[in-house]
Amino acid sequence: MKDMDLLREMLTSSAMTPETPRGQAAPVPPEKPVPPDATLISLPEPGLLPDIQVNFLEMVELRASIRIYRDKAVSLKDLSFLLWCTQGVKMAMPSGVTMRNVPSAGACHAFSTYLLLQRIEGLTPGLYRFLPLEHALYPVRTGAEVVTSFLPAFPATAMVEKCAAVFLWCADFSRMSGKYGARSLRYLFLDAGHICQNLYLAAQALRIGVCAVGAFYDQALNNALALDGENDFVAYAATIGWPET
Repeated sequence: MKDMDLLREMLTSSAMTPETPRGQAAPVPPEKPVPPDATLISLPEPGLLPDIQVNFLEMVELRASIRIYRDKAVSLKDLSFLLWCTQGVKMAMPSGVTMRNVPSAGACHAFSTYLLLQRIEGLTPGLYRFLPLEHALYPVRTGAEVVTSFLPAFPATAMVEKCAAVFLWCADFSRMSGKYGARSLRYLFLDAGHICQNLYLAAQALRIGVCAVGAFYDQALNNALALDGENDFVAYAATIGWPET
């Protein structure tokens, strides 16, 4: 009941009226910076990714949440495809605004994609961040023990432990609030849904399994990612991997 009351208060307080003008967004960088000496891992170029012919109606009908995975690695090309379909930059404007493969309120694109990679061909397990402008990965911390340290943040530990990778979509509230103020939280969660749905459809085209994850311990997961939990926080997650059957 308390959660419903909080949600109702948030939606009511952020309601837009005819007298509520939309704010003007302050210029913000299109992605979080990385250390200047960081070694980035280039992903297969979007233009070289396979042009998969699909029966769209069949793909939508067959889409399902897959929670049990085989012990089989996902290729770097497939990971690149999934990242391109969920946060890929189609065009970068001089103002810093980016046009991407998912819709976002005011083209704010306030999410960073962190990845817990366990079974990706050619990559050491660990925590990575996707850089959409470069279409590359930034290794934040690597080592199997890094992935293990995240497991207590998820009630569905077995699913997370068996998957090939976990997508973690982390919101930067200031990227949205500069334009939409109190209404920003509503738009952030809508945007997260757009991103995850694209992951489901892109993965279905590859026959890779996906399961959206909304159940996690917020403070534990935010702490593990060095996020403050207020302006920067994990809003949504998803596991991927080859289905067991």
